[in-house]
Amino acid sequence: MCGRPILVDDDAGWIAVCDLDRLKLEAIVRVAGRDLLVIWNAGDVVACARACPHEQADLALGQVTAGRLHCPRHAASFDLRDGAMTAGWPSPPLRLHRVRITGGQIWIEVQQQQAGR
Repeated sequence: MCGRPILVDDDAGWIAVCDLDRLKLEAIVRVAGRDLLVIWNAGDVVACARACPHEQADLALGQVTAGRLHCPRHAASFDLRDGAMTAGWPSPPLRLHRVRITGGQIWIEVQQQQAGR
């Protein structure tokens, strides 16, 4: 788990979650105090909900391959570009959050959740 989130500004809604170098080593990082994950995906940083929208499985236990996050509970996976779930599953897309990197620090916008990025 990356260090404790830091609220930047009550109106801004961005929190610092961890260093980019740490994420590159761990691939999937749980955000302290939040039900969120930060994922290293082939050179891109993705922030998303920690619970699978289909059965609420802990996606931190899943695997990332070929741009998809695979749920540890069933055969479904999520496209890390837009949160879309494997075709045929009756579930909403995975919730993604905007990410920015400043000075090697990863920040996530937590006030506004979105289905895609």
